[in-house]
Amino acid sequence: MKKYCALFFAIWVLVSCGEDVKPKPKGQLRLEYNSAKYEMFVSDCPFTFDKNTVVRIKQNADCGLELHYPKMKATVYLTYKKVNGDLEKLLIDAQKLTYEHVIKANDIAEQPYVNLRHKVFGMFYQVGGNAATNAQFYATDSTRNFLVGSMYFYAKPNFDSILPAADYIKNDMKHIIESLKWK
Repeated sequence: MKKYCALFFAIWVLVSCGEDVKPKPKGQLRLEYNSAKYEMFVSDCPFTFDKNTVVRIKQNADCGLELHYPKMKATVYLTYKKVNGDLEKLLIDAQKLTYEHVIKANDIAEQPYVNLRHKVFGMFYQVGGNAATNAQFYATDSTRNFLVGSMYFYAKPNFDSILPAADYIKNDMKHIIESLKWK
């Protein structure tokens, strides 16, 4: 009996001498989106821009727009203001809106935008981390028009989870500012 126990123990030691078993990592959701296709958005508002064809637009009073991305559960809010000698205040308010997210943000990257041909001047902000918004911008012609854009998701911010959708919408927001024309 001792021989069988010793033999069983020896076989067990030889068979079990492999690599440690490690649990598999959790699967990650892979989000891919079709390439963006754009069409010009024209309304009674004093500006036009190219919008993604997947966007549903809701127009509010005073030319405020909501660009809904139903599959991504996100909205880009565009707020229009007429400049009445208060450009400095509008710029401060737009910058303040962005920097309110500094508490949750890992970083905020600023990218100036200048289009002399169409008189569009602005700033594009990329907000890294678990902030409520991942991108914002403002654009102005410096004399009459001022437009602010902000992206928000319908869920608690988790930067890693929303990164593919946030990048897709950031590209759309950049396209908006690049195609923006004042009437």
